[in-house]
Amino acid sequence: MSETQGKTFVATILLCLFLGVFGAHRFYTGHTKTAVAMLLITLLIGWIGGTIITGIWALVDLINICIGKFKTFDGQELVR
Repeated sequence: MSETQGKTFVATILLCLFLGVFGAHRFYTGHTKTAVAMLLITLLIGWIGGTIITGIWALVDLINICIGKFKTFDGQELVR
């Protein structure tokens, strides 16, 4: 059984909306390397500068989640 099997659309959307700048939705779906990058950008560049960069990144992810193009790390669709 895959670690990313059965990841839900709703949970991914909520994590992206509320904790997206920290990469929580990416941790949840198995995109660990990019999630760590988002977290480090937010924390190391600074709250305002890092949040702007990762906020834009999270917004792009949110759009991709909504239109169905965001998948888990192993390529599975999010469960609706």
